[in-house]
Amino acid sequence: MLGVNTLGQGKAAAMKWDAGAVGWALLFLSGAGLMAAGAIWKGRAVRPFAASRARAVAQREYARDLQRAADHVIAEARRSAGEGEPAIVTVTAVMRTAEERYGHAGVERPHAAAALRRRFEHWRCAADCVTDAYG
Repeated sequence: MLGVNTLGQGKAAAMKWDAGAVGWALLFLSGAGLMAAGAIWKGRAVRPFAASRARAVAQREYARDLQRAADHVIAEARRSAGEGEPAIVTVTAVMRTAEERYGHAGVERPHAAAALRRRFEHWRCAADCVTDAYG
């Protein structure tokens, strides 16, 4: 009776793996592998490996955030302008909005002015706005 379990089956029959057990084992092992990879890489998968690509991404985000800041300032100026008055949009307001809303410390005035000029022309603001971006 050494090779027989309590159900009367041999040891080989008691060690069968069904599909559910294999599925759970694969799920557990894949989760453990992902956790190990996350512990090893520590977020490097999110950032580009190449420094030049990281700089390019940062420059695109900076330009996009400046354009968003210019859009925000134009919309706010149009809302606050009185009836029949032109909306006054300044480069300083774009710089301040980019710093406050998007966290860009030290926004350069020429960059903010260029973004404001692009959005000023895009939204056809010459009819109801004035700006110092062209000066």
